[in-house]
Amino acid sequence: MKKGVLFILTILLSVSSFYAQELALVRENDMFGYIDKSGAYVIEPQFDKAASFSGKYAAVRKDDKWGFINVKGEWVIKPEYDKVKRFNSGYALVYSNEVWKYVDGTGKQLETPVPDKYYDFNDGVALFKKGEKIGILGTDGKLILEPKYEIVKNFWEGHAKVKIGESWGLINKKGDLVVPADFKEISKYNSNGIWGRKGEDFGVIVNGKLQVVPGATKIWDFHSSSKLTYARKGKTWGFINASGQWVIDPTFNKAKAFVNGLAPVLKGKTWGYINEKGEEVIPFDYRDAEIFGDKGLAPVRDKKWGFVNASGTLVIPMEYDISGGFSFVMSGFKKGFINGLAKVKSNKKWGFINEKGEALGGKWFQNAENFVDTSK
Repeated sequence: MKKGVLFILTILLSVSSFYAQELALVRENDMFGYIDKSGAYVIEPQFDKAASFSGKYAAVRKDDKWGFINVKGEWVIKPEYDKVKRFNSGYALVYSNEVWKYVDGTGKQLETPVPDKYYDFNDGVALFKKGEKIGILGTDGKLILEPKYEIVKNFWEGHAKVKIGESWGLINKKGDLVVPADFKEISKYNSNGIWGRKGEDFGVIVNGKLQVVPGATKIWDFHSSSKLTYARKGKTWGFINASGQWVIDPTFNKAKAFVNGLAPVLKGKTWGYINEKGEEVIPFDYRDAEIFGDKGLAPVRDKKWGFVNASGTLVIPMEYDISGGFSFVMSGFKKGFINGLAKVKSNKKWGFINEKGEALGGKWFQNAENFVDTSK
């Protein structure tokens, strides 16, 4: 009896680990396939076009038609569409015969009212346009909110920017205004803080009201890793908190977000890192620098890119090119380590390195995209 239970548990764990794997899209010999975190192919290069997995499915093109595969490389939706978009919230947009429609993972169409424009599902909802107004559609195909707003941006952390007349506010997924549309500009929602602008005044929004930041001429979106964000006063940059106070005086020529308690800042023509007290932690020795990723490493550049740790020690030599990953953060596209690996370019080929600078599987590819968790 115990052996039987152990056998079943082993099977369940192996299945769970299989479906929880992370896969990366790579291109080799002009064909696209997918590798796992050992660097081995899980799905051999066989597609002439492909996208990264979005959850359990990836859009791929074969013989000029698009369909979707699962993590085993099996067709779940056969290639019969002219265009497709990514799966999100259980549905994807597909296009054929000059018509867009929503389909689920079996290819079954979601029946909805007919909109004037189709939008991707995102965060469990899709925008729905009729005439000049926009509402919100649920994954059951029913309207959560009848079209009433002029402009609605994509949802982020359960909230979306909305324009009423000439002013902006924030709504939740029910369509309720949670920040009044009183602002000429407004940031995306972030639990660490929201900024806005009224007239020429920039500030943070507290209980729906603008708390003006003295002298601020621009504020950047709060990052999920810090209670501070960077702002500009005239031509110099510093950091403010969610109460609208300057915490680090604007004395720098440029700045980026705090991650792991450190932020890259530009002084003159070189970059270094400061802590949240504004103290220099890593000297201003670099031509460029990016925010810290996981593994406690950050990309820094002279002629090429390498990686420093939180003490400022160069642990991976500056011999690579890097580019923005597809892991969107509030301050922009994240470069460097994501889930334990960094995508880099060497000798005109792309690959992944670990925190020791070792190439994943010793392999390099024509192109590569970041790893994606296929269990979501």
